[in-house]
Amino acid sequence: MKFSEFNFEPSLQEGLDSMGFESPTPIQEQAIPIILNNKDLIACAQTGTGKTAAFVLPILNKLAKEDTHSTNTLIIVPTRELALQIDQALQGFSYFTSVSSIAIYGGSDGSVFETEKRALTQGANVIVATPGRFMAHLNMGYVKLDDVKHLILDEADRMLDMGFVDDILKITTYLPKKRQTLMFSATMPPKIRTLATKLLNEPEQVNIAISKPAAGVVQGAYLVYDTQKNNLIKSLLEGKEKELSSVIIFVSTKQKVKELDRDLQKAGIKAKAIHSDLEQNEREEVLRNFRSKQTQILVATDILSRGIDIEDINLVINYDVPGDAEDYIHRIGRTARASSTGVALTFINEYDQQKFFQIESLIGSEVNKIPLPAHLGQGPVYAPEVKMKKPAFAGKKKPFRRNSNSSSSSKPQRR
Repeated sequence: MKFSEFNFEPSLQEGLDSMGFESPTPIQEQAIPIILNNKDLIACAQTGTGKTAAFVLPILNKLAKEDTHSTNTLIIVPTRELALQIDQALQGFSYFTSVSSIAIYGGSDGSVFETEKRALTQGANVIVATPGRFMAHLNMGYVKLDDVKHLILDEADRMLDMGFVDDILKITTYLPKKRQTLMFSATMPPKIRTLATKLLNEPEQVNIAISKPAAGVVQGAYLVYDTQKNNLIKSLLEGKEKELSSVIIFVSTKQKVKELDRDLQKAGIKAKAIHSDLEQNEREEVLRNFRSKQTQILVATDILSRGIDIEDINLVINYDVPGDAEDYIHRIGRTARASSTGVALTFINEYDQQKFFQIESLIGSEVNKIPLPAHLGQGPVYAPEVKMKKPAFAGKKKPFRRNSNSSSSSKPQRR
């Protein structure tokens, strides 16, 4: 099938042609006709399947047919990165149309807030917003949503995990009851279906490749102690600059991100870290440089595992086993995008083996365990049936202790 078969408005089709979009992905092929037919939709599709275009294109097609200066579509997303990504897609696809859009998210300064306020009062056609920031504007009383015809919830499962369900329900009370509601989610737990029954009216359903890694991902895992992880990273990356033009390393905490980043810098491996302690403009600059290949290696917390549309990633490394089996799918989904191929490696310490076994059960196959390089020594044996208990202070700072020779009034000293 070709995009031209959807009979989009000429101005929208021109944008697709200029961007080299010819054939829709399965989620686009199934979802676009439903949305064009004004039906509510609940769609389940893993990351990297093209779901952003699946809802953006039919909405833009409707907007291209009418000359409106009010807010027509509200897209709610869990993170500022995803808001920016969708807004960038909107700008690209709508280049030859008169459609206007804006991304609204937290973490920016007062001047940006004023820009957002003008867009909300003057009527940008499409608003892409994170729940908390949008609620801040709603509480001011100036947001005009009377003409909204489409509500889209993207990464709905993520928003529920992050505790945004009350904000979402509150936002819907400001919207016209007669509207089209679209819900996109990477997973479909019972809580998502419960939310869908509250917000959607007799929705159509589309399910694409649930809980399965992309076919082009070559998966592997290393059994490794935490003390060996940084040296293993360096062994994998040193001297591979030409072979690996784009690498993401996912780490469980921002403290570990900072430590690994420092270690890589000392080893002469050029990497950039991204985490919540960075200012928003710093995070955006890091992502821009990574997209443009000026930065080859990105060390990131899990905030990037969903919703960031970066193609041509050669290698994804899970420095820690993801806490949720579904998150593994999203992390390794950063590679092998758009029918390409890529490699995803996971480091498994002695405490995370049961978690990784659950991942293997979810994807329905055993992941190849790769021997450690000889110079690193032996790693732990893979025995997921044996539950290992982490030490009480594993991964934490040691507590303050009083010196046994000092009085009770003495200041505490670090051991």
